Amino acid sequence: MLRSMYSGISGLKNFQTKLDVIGNNIANVNTYGYKKERTIFKDLISQTQSGASGPSATRGGVNAIQVGLGSQLAAIDTIHNAGSMQTTGRTLDLAISGDGFFMVADSVEMTPGVDGEIDEITGLTNTAYTRAGNFYMDKNGYLVNGDGKYLVGFANENIAEYDSIDDPEGWLSNFDDEKAATVGDIEAGANLLEAGALPDGTNPIRIPTTAQSMSISQDGTISFVDAAGKLQYAGTLILSKFPNASGLEKTGSNYFQVTQNSGEAYAHFGTVDGLGSINSGFMEMSNVDLSEEFTEMIVAQRGFQANSRIITTSDEILQELVNLKR
Repeated sequence: MLRSMYSGISGLKNFQTKLDVIGNNIANVNTYGYKKERTIFKDLISQTQSGASGPSATRGGVNAIQVGLGSQLAAIDTIHNAGSMQTTGRTLDLAISGDGFFMVADSVEMTPGVDGEIDEITGLTNTAYTRAGNFYMDKNGYLVNGDGKYLVGFANENIAEYDSIDDPEGWLSNFDDEKAATVGDIEAGANLLEAGALPDGTNPIRIPTTAQSMSISQDGTISFVDAAGKLQYAGTLILSKFPNASGLEKTGSNYFQVTQNSGEAYAHFGTVDGLGSINSGFMEMSNVDLSEEFTEMIVAQRGFQANSRIITTSDEILQELVNLKR
């Protein structure tokens, strides 16, 4: 069989994958906080017909003669460039100007109060990270996203404790009495960070249901006017950053999950070290550029057609060989 036919098949598979990625990008062009992907190819192994030789006293050097055997998928990268901001005017619509991520989590244990309300939430788990900042206040006053995950921060009673620590980098450093602001520790051979490992003192942010109004500053400080008309502080939002954000794994619903290659997650409140500021009343749009995606779609389509032609041409050659016997 002809090698060109198998090279064409590998090209078809790769361009089909490229079209799949482009289609997903276009489908999420209006998804808040979505980060586009791109497809990278690399060549497959080459078959060596003859090796290279160096120059001698009587003859010059000769290069190797090799025939490539097709292409393969090298990577599907997630591009974390910031998307455009859309004005909404809604206080709990939040957009990050910087590299940080919102931290959201589920609750393991709730302490019931009177009239069915929740007095306390402890034991947060299933931590996830997102750039989609559309949050809401549930009936108990907790800030949640559309999936019901709690927006994680430091409640008012914890802020003084963490502010009192003099850390030259500004990072939270009161986690398990160690000078590290990691959300979890990577163990050798582990696939993910320890599930649900959160810093001591982190809590969902809660606003009294009797509050007259609320606001969120650029450093994540949440304040509200209570029923008596007095200004109060509910807490501060946490942003997280990673040494390699491209190493995060998408898990659906605009969530990212920590992997070994993303590095440890660092939690911080305030606008430092590239985490960025929080803009209330804005939403971050998808960073998909339709003109770029349509151009890449044309390239993928032509690449698919060209590889199809390689297969049909190889088939015609094989047909001629079969007909030689007639």
